[in-house]
Amino acid sequence: MPRNTLTVEQIVAAAVGLLDEVGLDGLNMRALGERLGTAATAVYWHVKTKDELVRLAGDAIWAEIELPDLDGDWRGAAGALATALHEMLARHPWYGQALGSYLLYGPGKARYDDATLSLYEKAGFTPADADLAAATVFIYVAGSALGSAAQVSLTRRLTRTGQDPAQALEHTMTEAKDIAMAYPTLRKRLNTPAATDYTAAPDNTFTFGLNTILTGLESQLTH
Repeated sequence: MPRNTLTVEQIVAAAVGLLDEVGLDGLNMRALGERLGTAATAVYWHVKTKDELVRLAGDAIWAEIELPDLDGDWRGAAGALATALHEMLARHPWYGQALGSYLLYGPGKARYDDATLSLYEKAGFTPADADLAAATVFIYVAGSALGSAAQVSLTRRLTRTGQDPAQALEHTMTEAKDIAMAYPTLRKRLNTPAATDYTAAPDNTFTFGLNTILTGLESQLTH
């Protein structure tokens, strides 16, 4: 694809797809050029650095989040925003890694942030408290998504080093459980019929945590 027919939008869309497949470590201009059917130099004509490419791709995925009605039930809307963000981060596990390595900003994220702050202010929070509420929920959502992101990253690393991810995980779980059995509360839990793997999070963990946070925020409005 000649550089004069290539667009930034096409490059960003291809970058998102490549990042979803190979992660941050596998993203480079050569691989991206091959995906687009063009030379790496054609990509550089539009996007100068990997940092810029990750920033653009990282901002583009925020557009996937559908904004709820901000004039209705604020708690329902807050839950919808947080859940949509959590689902987006699960679809693009590389974004969590990028948060700690790249400067990420743009209109996509600004659109989401604006809606979130507007929602909390309409609910009755002061601007300063709306900032705190939005930050608290974001940190929780981002932290909750790290588990799936880490799993994807670990699987890729084990595969690159010639290991079987499933076998390595099973071995790790067995050793972790053996260690946990030395501690009374963990041993009691693991000996129950409904016990899961020691390192596995219970079902509905995200929903439980989100509801707990929103209940706490709601209580602030009554003080």
